[in-house]
Amino acid sequence: MQYRKFGKLDWEVSVLGFGAMRLPTLDGNPMSANIDEKEAIRMIRYAIDAGVNYVDTAYTYHGGNSEITVGKALLEGYRSQVKLATKSPLWLVQASQDFDKYLNEQLKKLQTDHIDFYLFHGLDKPKWNLILRLNLLQKAEAAIKDGRIGHIGFSFHDDIDTFHQIIDGYPDWALCQIQYNYMDTEFQAGMMGLYSAAARGLAVVVMEPLRGGKLANPPGVMAELFQRQVKQRTPADWALQWVWNHPQVSVLLSGMSTLEQLQENLQSADRSGVDSFDSDDFYFISQVRGEFESRAVIPCSQCGYCLPCPSGVNIVKNFELYNHAVMYDDMPGASSLYSRFLPEDQRADQCLECMICETLCPQGITISEWLQTVRDSLGNKE
Repeated sequence: MQYRKFGKLDWEVSVLGFGAMRLPTLDGNPMSANIDEKEAIRMIRYAIDAGVNYVDTAYTYHGGNSEITVGKALLEGYRSQVKLATKSPLWLVQASQDFDKYLNEQLKKLQTDHIDFYLFHGLDKPKWNLILRLNLLQKAEAAIKDGRIGHIGFSFHDDIDTFHQIIDGYPDWALCQIQYNYMDTEFQAGMMGLYSAAARGLAVVVMEPLRGGKLANPPGVMAELFQRQVKQRTPADWALQWVWNHPQVSVLLSGMSTLEQLQENLQSADRSGVDSFDSDDFYFISQVRGEFESRAVIPCSQCGYCLPCPSGVNIVKNFELYNHAVMYDDMPGASSLYSRFLPEDQRADQCLECMICETLCPQGITISEWLQTVRDSLGNKE
């Protein structure tokens, strides 16, 4: 196992962290509450025995059962071998005292007296404002003083400006968790966020290095591109090595559902290294990225000239979700994101076909027609 410095802390983390969001399940649904507990415990302990020393979970993973399973896995001496990270469920926090309510519940579920890294979960602008309004940073600092928390950080899902507001808004962040992979260099925090956080001494924890598995199992012609490459690596290994190539990355989280996936990722971690990519490797990844992007069907450049929409439709986001559904051959996944993260008043079905946006679009996109396609493909089918 390879290890790296964890931000400004005097501790080294395994380059591979165990993400407990996609534990093995008994019903085949990778995120259901029906965890195959025996197999999950075996996998977590197998990873720790192989040198993994960072385990990440959250209050809501697997319908609330992930923390329970992780807690059981860390019994019998395994807890002392790892740093444990979990997250505060901010969408459930209505008052300042709720911070302690959920933290204490999580400590019981995890069967531990302290959580090494406690993250504010899924920060965006509204949640950051909630933290400030309810003085939750002060609550976290009090939990550090009484020993329930070791360090605080945040996971992130918003734009780069909001990211900078958050990291500049509190001087004692120990870590941040961002989505980062070779297709998401400008998505949310992206590469700018990676560099900014590392420059400020934060440990950077990377989630979704395989984009929910989509980069591990590329569709059709994409798989052939990997097979023709002289340097033979699996698509998953290419994606992981690309992330590890960045010296700013402290640890990469992988949600592994089978022992085989864990073993493959452990082997990849053993081969990882900073600045290990050569010009041919970067060129190949650029080819792969170009192939994925060429699959997009709506030629939206995200310039934003079509906004604001008089009806409130977030045209750019609707098109982005639909393009990703086509690019990664994952309409169900995009539909889930559409219903979970795109507010109802910004969805495609709010379009009144006034056509104002089409007169402003420099790409000449028939926006109203494509919004109908988005609505029919990603919207509620009930």
